[in-house]
Amino acid sequence: MGKPLGIELRSRVVAFVEEGHSHREASRHFRVSPRFVNNLILLKAATGSLAARRQGHGPGGGKLAGHTAFVLQRLKENGDLTLDELCVELAGRGVSVHRSSVGRLLHRHGLSPKKRAYRPANSVDPISGTRATIG
Repeated sequence: MGKPLGIELRSRVVAFVEEGHSHREASRHFRVSPRFVNNLILLKAATGSLAARRQGHGPGGGKLAGHTAFVLQRLKENGDLTLDELCVELAGRGVSVHRSSVGRLLHRHGLSPKKRAYRPANSVDPISGTRATIG
């Protein structure tokens, strides 16, 4: 996401429009998009402030916020669950989410959906120190 434009520029754009200039004229004069000028005037009318609104999602955690304990418990009981299987179990609880959302939840808690990292057949096994074989 881009950074919001500064409050000084925002106030000058609004003052320019309030002097009687059109939105398109203001956008050309300050080299901003007409949409920015339109949204800025709407923001000023709705809130009375020119401060940029918060970007991104709030701290609520999304759809899975109330189901984190369930997902972590299911993984503790059965560590071989895939992301798709977790999605199906969550759908049984009335939560419809994409597998990437479950993956992000696991990542936030330091878990990985991968069972074991891939390595070529002729590499050395980091756990036992022996060569891996194709079998």
